[in-house]
Amino acid sequence: MDFKYDVIVIGAGHAGNEAACAAANMGSKTLLITMDMNKIGQMSCNPAVGGIAKGQIVREIDALGGQMGIVTDRSAIQFRMLNRSKGPAMWSPRSQSDRRKFIEEWIKTISNTPNLYIWQDTVLKLIIEDGTVTGVVTALGVEMKCKCVVLTAGTFLGGLMHIGKKQLTGGRISEPASYGITEQLKSLGFTSDRMKTGTPCRIDGRTIDFSKMSEQVGENDFHKFSFLDGVSRNQKQMSCWITYTNENTHNELRKGLEFSPLYNGQIQSIGPRYCPSIETKIITFADKTSHQLFLEPEGVDSNEFYLNGFSSSLPLHTQIKALQTIAGLENAQLYRPGYAIEYDFFDPTQLKHTLETKLIKNLFFAGQINGTTGYEEAGGQGLIAGINAHINCIGGAEFTLARDEAYIGVLIDDLVTKGVDEPYRMFTSRAEYRLLLRQDDADMRLTEKAFSIGLAKQDRYDQLIYKKIQQTELIDFLKNYSIKPTQINAFLLSINSAEIKHGCKLSDLVLRPQIGINDLAKAVPDLLEKLNEIPSRQEEIVESVEVVLKYEGYIVREKLIAEKLQRLEHIPINGRIDYNSILSLSTEARQKLTKIAPETIGQASRIPGISPSDVNILLVLLGR
Repeated sequence: MDFKYDVIVIGAGHAGNEAACAAANMGSKTLLITMDMNKIGQMSCNPAVGGIAKGQIVREIDALGGQMGIVTDRSAIQFRMLNRSKGPAMWSPRSQSDRRKFIEEWIKTISNTPNLYIWQDTVLKLIIEDGTVTGVVTALGVEMKCKCVVLTAGTFLGGLMHIGKKQLTGGRISEPASYGITEQLKSLGFTSDRMKTGTPCRIDGRTIDFSKMSEQVGENDFHKFSFLDGVSRNQKQMSCWITYTNENTHNELRKGLEFSPLYNGQIQSIGPRYCPSIETKIITFADKTSHQLFLEPEGVDSNEFYLNGFSSSLPLHTQIKALQTIAGLENAQLYRPGYAIEYDFFDPTQLKHTLETKLIKNLFFAGQINGTTGYEEAGGQGLIAGINAHINCIGGAEFTLARDEAYIGVLIDDLVTKGVDEPYRMFTSRAEYRLLLRQDDADMRLTEKAFSIGLAKQDRYDQLIYKKIQQTELIDFLKNYSIKPTQINAFLLSINSAEIKHGCKLSDLVLRPQIGINDLAKAVPDLLEKLNEIPSRQEEIVESVEVVLKYEGYIVREKLIAEKLQRLEHIPINGRIDYNSILSLSTEARQKLTKIAPETIGQASRIPGISPSDVNILLVLLGR
């Protein structure tokens, strides 16, 4: 066996899997190293993919030719489009997955990807020669050579779990931690720190009284994650269930706070602000008498339920007593308690936008090692790291995404420009151009870019062209078809919409908030005939056209703003100025510009602490 590869990916989580598949699908001989081949793509926390802004990232991964959307659709046991009551920029797909099926689909995907191989082992150290990574050494004593390494260690680097005073080493419950790499990288000059995340208990569904809870069913329409026609959601659909904590719950939790690792000094690292533990909730929101909880099924053939909203590292007996005060959980039997986990991460400002490290050539970081939290954020990073690892092997222009092109672009730019002081989670509010970054048009934004580098394949590109043609033809029809008052006023009155006094184009009626294209088709036979001429994906195309027409003015305005600001992204600055010698810059600006070494004026302008005055000084120095 020849242990020589183009790309070696360490870790088979969500980042590692995307990185490995991307590099291999683009033509690199790729090796994926994992501690356990039976847990490839393991959902360490909740059995769900997507959500606010996260769902957009998964759509982008799919549009680029990644795998997470496909795997999620094929393992989905519930699907919902969140934020329906808001505008389309906020619509976010979310899916519950069958945990075992999710792993099975990932294993099937990886096993059938050309150029991709698997090795079950633990990497102890990297081989570095003249500032370039050239291979890895494993626990089995195997030395493997390569051109690039993508490190996606998740929570396994120095992983330490907490349940009350009980501490267990490991990257996940019952799985060993990894040691050696952090120490090696720190000795090479990398900055590392610790972060904390947590997970709730898992409950035996046979001991839950669902009659005391509210049922939350999924949606069964055309929406899914993957843009590919051949991918569908065909698993048995299951419901989630809603219940609430109460004052008795909070009192039981307070009794255990003195034993809480979060509050007795046992845990010193940074925890997630936006996914707090239940003990943090009762302190931070002391005025609240209840907190909503979701019971999420782990799979079709499983009795296991995930208690979303009840993450905890309190002692086992405290968790049980508190649970027994909650409606429907009075007799709950646990499979395992909730726990917190601390792990090593590296300051992401030590990375380029390609996710290659600045200190070591051809070494890439992706996922929680960069201070992020969430499967989706990890998958997006893994995809970009895998693409650029392949490019580094064969040569070519680096592949990056701008903030107005993708949420993945926002994510990576935030990480490498601003760094993190807590686990980073994506929100729609982080994107300046979220109307341009909708979930419905991720393929329009990204598939051609991915096709040009060889990641998105011909079938995906052909489906994009089909969608563009159908969308354009329908828009043209609506903008050119004239309708008279006598033809439409009866319909308008029937839906409590104002009559028209003069003839108008159908597109003018689509602009009305309460009118959709399918509604108009019921009253305009020619439109119905036009819709019936769309051979496939009719619902998807109609929805996308509605969004484009209803929000056209806002979309155009946002594009103009993005284009103006984009000019700063084309002014290179790295290596052109000695910041410490420019006394007209603020002290903070000199320090941060030197540390982060931005590639462009645009990136420099987004560094926290860099003022508009500092940017103007840089522009003057560059003759702008």
